[in-house]
Amino acid sequence: MGRVRLGVALLVPPPFDAEIDGLRRALGDGTLGRMPAHLTLVPPVNVREDRLGEALAVLRRAAATTRPLTVTLGPPATFLPDSPTVHLPVGDEAPVRALRDGVFVDPLARPLTWPFVPHVTLADEASSDRIDAAGVAMADYRVDVTFGRVHLLLEGPGRIWAPIADATFAPPATVGRGGLPLELTVSEEVDPLAARLGPERLVVTARVDGAVAGYVEGSCHGRAAHLASLVVTDDAGHLDVGRHLVAAFRYEAAKRGFDHFTRAPGTGDVG
Repeated sequence: MGRVRLGVALLVPPPFDAEIDGLRRALGDGTLGRMPAHLTLVPPVNVREDRLGEALAVLRRAAATTRPLTVTLGPPATFLPDSPTVHLPVGDEAPVRALRDGVFVDPLARPLTWPFVPHVTLADEASSDRIDAAGVAMADYRVDVTFGRVHLLLEGPGRIWAPIADATFAPPATVGRGGLPLELTVSEEVDPLAARLGPERLVVTARVDGAVAGYVEGSCHGRAAHLASLVVTDDAGHLDVGRHLVAAFRYEAAKRGFDHFTRAPGTGDVG
């Protein structure tokens, strides 16, 4: 059975994420571009693929008993001499610690090297001069941020971390009386287990000398492939890009066993 590398975090919402990323860039943070601005609740942990549903359930249970968290971040601090970091500590740690206790359970729990301290990292492995400079330049920096949901992140190729699921800080709505209740939860990301029930996305992109000349996007479900959109750049029309894209879409769909083809109105008659 395969394993996935997961983490749980509070992702800094807009517009504060851009502001904090600017500070990370100024401090030379090596994870910028690989990991969004965040407050870690569960550091990277290896979880069996067949336990992903359990991990998602942990996230939902913890979020159901949590309400939106408004915390003050800053001013910058460091974990020296243990670790050469620059980070924004959390003012009132109690609500964050309560949420962390709710998500730091099997299968997401793991042994820790250091005790949990709520913070948003600005730079790992920072040089001493940058740590000192940040402490002076941002001595008065504080920002109030409200978190409305908690995210499950997955480490992908290139050690790039991306959210794959989230849970809103609110109790789920339950409908139906007698028999089994139906629980309705709201999220920004499609639940990974729910996504397995839906159509398989298929996108084909055309490039000319490395530049995008157009793309087709659609989905495959049952035995049918449906082309939803076709976009071709104005300067590539003479290359018959649209026809080639549609043909490639149909070919790829057929390879996957989808032998019936439909298309949305407005996608032209090519292919």
